[in-house]
Amino acid sequence: MLTGAGMLLLPPPGALGFHGWAVLTMVVVAVILFVTEPIPLPAVALLIVAGQVILLNLDSSAVAQSLMNDSVLFIMGSLMIAVALVKQKLDKRIAFLIVRLTGTKTFNVCLGISLLSGVLASFIGEHTVAAMMLPVALTLIRLTSDDPKQVRALAAVILFSICYGAAIGSIATPSGGARNAIMIGYWKSFFYDPNNPETARYLIDYVKWMLYGYPLFLVQVPFVTLLLFMTFRPGQKHITRAVAKLRNQVEEEGPLRPSDYLTIAIFAAILLAWILASDKIGLGTVALLGAAAFLVAGLVRWEEISSGVNWGVVLLYAAMISLGVQMVETGAALWVARTFLGMLTSLDVNHGASLYAVLIALTTLVTNTMSTAAAIAVLGPIMLKLAGVVNESPLIIGFLTALASSFAYLTVVSAPACTIVYGSGYLRTTDFLAAGWKMVVLSSLVCIGAAVFYWPLLQ
Repeated sequence: MLTGAGMLLLPPPGALGFHGWAVLTMVVVAVILFVTEPIPLPAVALLIVAGQVILLNLDSSAVAQSLMNDSVLFIMGSLMIAVALVKQKLDKRIAFLIVRLTGTKTFNVCLGISLLSGVLASFIGEHTVAAMMLPVALTLIRLTSDDPKQVRALAAVILFSICYGAAIGSIATPSGGARNAIMIGYWKSFFYDPNNPETARYLIDYVKWMLYGYPLFLVQVPFVTLLLFMTFRPGQKHITRAVAKLRNQVEEEGPLRPSDYLTIAIFAAILLAWILASDKIGLGTVALLGAAAFLVAGLVRWEEISSGVNWGVVLLYAAMISLGVQMVETGAALWVARTFLGMLTSLDVNHGASLYAVLIALTTLVTNTMSTAAAIAVLGPIMLKLAGVVNESPLIIGFLTALASSFAYLTVVSAPACTIVYGSGYLRTTDFLAAGWKMVVLSSLVCIGAAVFYWPLLQ
């Protein structure tokens, strides 16, 4: 708070007006509060809303309207769906399905876990997948040995296969993470003009995002498993004993129940609607209809959704999206973009692969210190303005920013999925750095390669 007060007492730099400087002040204070967490994060969202009314002299109704858009509805609906899915407890069946497909070789099992986690995360978000897959991982680990010391390396590989597999999968579709939906909203808000047909390319639907993102996910899957095995070197080459125990437990549970089939059917319908109807009614509407379907079918109670959904997260995303819009409207995003460009120009880094590398590095740094959605909400307008200044494609710069915001590999708190697997008790905080920096390098190289050679072919 003292930092914010001090910044407001200073004269705005250069051509930036007071309102633009006030928005930047709110961004800086928000980042500090995100990193240090002296107050609950939802309280930061409340301060952002109040700050826009007081410091920017905006009408409170206008600020309230900016808080709610399709991206926020999508986030809220996805969290509701996540509660309904986790409640069904299909973990042992999923684990047994994995080993039936992969066999008992440890490398293949971890590869299968990474692939499945990524595919699931591409549709329902990585934190949901981590919550669903953690019991699967613990089942395999504990059935291998009851002694944590004997399976620590194996546990690390399996658990990181979940959170890193989910992280790389979350880039593949718009429903993989809130940041993806936020970037789609920014493209539409900043570049689409209904009266100009040429700007229709900035309307990114579900399938178009998949064309940009899914190949990058699939390319990374085998390398993730390879990096994890090189880092932790588990001694168990096969988990035959664990698979035998798992088979017995699944057989004891019997066949799938009617509620299981209904859950699968509703979720399949949601995925189909996201692919076929999201461009007409929006991702958020589909997510809300899906959540309503689970409630109407009696598969989850409202009390369970009410207690299971982190409503503070919804409020936080809404506030950061609203603040991102004000960064553009007040000129703050353009000023930051030009200032950043000046720094890059002095280093002769203002186009092509070198520019992409710097943007990815900046986004990775920010996303490992605050939530990924908050990072994209802050950086998105800046990067998209920068694209116009340096004459780069806003689509390529936007995709790089959105995808790099998923590189939350380095700390326990960098992403909910990392926090969830750390809660198992098998991992150390240093494990995240040991494997995380290698993941950052891998994902960065894949993204830069796509930006230079693949994505231009899609435009």
